[in-house]
Amino acid sequence: MMEKKGRTGGRLAGRVAVVTGASRGIGKAAAKKLAAQGAIVVINYCGSAECAEKARAEIEGDGGKAVCMACDVSDYETCGAFIKEVLRQYGRIDILVNNAGITKDDLLMKMTEEEFDRVIAVNLKGTFNMIHFTSRQMLKQRSGRIVNLSSVVGMTGNAGQVNYAASKAGVIGITRSAARELASRGITVNAVAPGFIETDMTAVLSEKVREASRAQIPLGTFGTADDVANAVVFLASDEAGYITGQVLQVDGGMVM
Repeated sequence: MMEKKGRTGGRLAGRVAVVTGASRGIGKAAAKKLAAQGAIVVINYCGSAECAEKARAEIEGDGGKAVCMACDVSDYETCGAFIKEVLRQYGRIDILVNNAGITKDDLLMKMTEEEFDRVIAVNLKGTFNMIHFTSRQMLKQRSGRIVNLSSVVGMTGNAGQVNYAASKAGVIGITRSAARELASRGITVNAVAPGFIETDMTAVLSEKVREASRAQIPLGTFGTADDVANAVVFLASDEAGYITGQVLQVDGGMVM
């Protein structure tokens, strides 16, 4: 495949960004905004190739550069091969956004082992896998930006989401530990913790639950994927060069 070059302008011109779970929702919004700032975006997906290709087409239609690559982030060896292929094509990775995530909600007493293990495997182990392989290249470069998607649920807990809350709390732990390990080589590691955001995950909520949720938000509305993507782009930029090990809440004031 011919190497693609990013836009000549923009805060992230020429940088290579890997965004996991980027075929829809927050991941797609982040990929589009990174590309709009000049980054060459690797759209990682595990499910729908069609959705990933649509995201790529939208980015390139707006003048950006992107490529789609499949990878199940929960699979250690597959992640290694995925990062190796990115490096073969582009020679470097400047930005890693760990966005891939799933939910399998149920009450603690009813939750199956498979439901617990799968959410941990994708949300938490997947974050570890991608940082593990990507950080090796960033250490060589002596530079890099890693942004992990956590959740306010990882800070507050939530009934019916023991697995999801545990995975997102773990992401915060990984973020702060990795930030300490990698800082001396100019690599920053931060997390974004969205609150209630209008995505496929929240679209299935009943109106009663949505109203109750809005009542907990001082700004009175759900956020958008673009709200979260804006935070991701900031943390990936030079402007955030002296910020590491932090959790930026994008939640309308829900958790203070």
